Amino acid sequence: MLKKRIFKIIQPHKSKDVSSTAFDWLIVLLIVINIFIIVFDTLNLQEHSSYVLRVIETVIVVVFTIEYILRLWTAGFIYKNLSSVKAALKCAFTFLMIMDFIAMMPFYLQFLLYIDLNVLRMFRLFRMIWFFRIKREYIKALSNIFEVFRRKAVSLIFSVFITFTLMIVASILIYAAEKDAQPEVFSNALYGLWWAVITITTVGYGEIYPITILGKILAAFFSILSIGMISIPTGIISSGFIEKAREDRLAAKGSKRFCPYCGKDIEE
Repeated sequence: MLKKRIFKIIQPHKSKDVSSTAFDWLIVLLIVINIFIIVFDTLNLQEHSSYVLRVIETVIVVVFTIEYILRLWTAGFIYKNLSSVKAALKCAFTFLMIMDFIAMMPFYLQFLLYIDLNVLRMFRLFRMIWFFRIKREYIKALSNIFEVFRRKAVSLIFSVFITFTLMIVASILIYAAEKDAQPEVFSNALYGLWWAVITITTVGYGEIYPITILGKILAAFFSILSIGMISIPTGIISSGFIEKAREDRLAAKGSKRFCPYCGKDIEE
């Protein structure tokens, strides 16, 4: 069946499928060429060279457009419990399909709307999104990152809330300690909040800093405390990745393969 065959070609496949492998390498080649076009597009090229780039750009976008349409057409093999139309719509609103749509749209908008050349060049930068498709492993990793953040959302939000509360407390205390010595620098608690942000995040630009003994003691205390506060989200995310890696190892023993576009494993 043609539709099933196309689906297997455009999806990552475990078996040694020559057509699927060739398609993957074609996509990689087009993405690399696309990146070079974006770089050369920033140069003041001669008219002939610019025309050649536009032709190559057109071919690349057309190929990706055809691939985009084929993914919508074969989405029913992924979402088997949905009708063809509903499966295509669900596929269209997945993260990577939205990214592909955003990357392609500036090319077609230039024919529908009048767009200034400088604005058009800026829009063409959206095609850099395709770079993340060079390796399916990267796409899998990107999907894992989103999944870990989704699972640990409550813990991360709570840790951010604690950090924000610490910043508010630090801003009020440093304002109280420095307002008399530096009224032009710490004129209100909001300036203290800016100092707290760059201190607790360990950025430390240095344009606002305490000069009083009490202010320096507070700065040292919150700087040391910030090391532990910043490490909390790191620990939460690390544990999430360990759990996800364990699940992936168990899933790899089955007969499933990962679909980067739908963001889930599908049966062979």
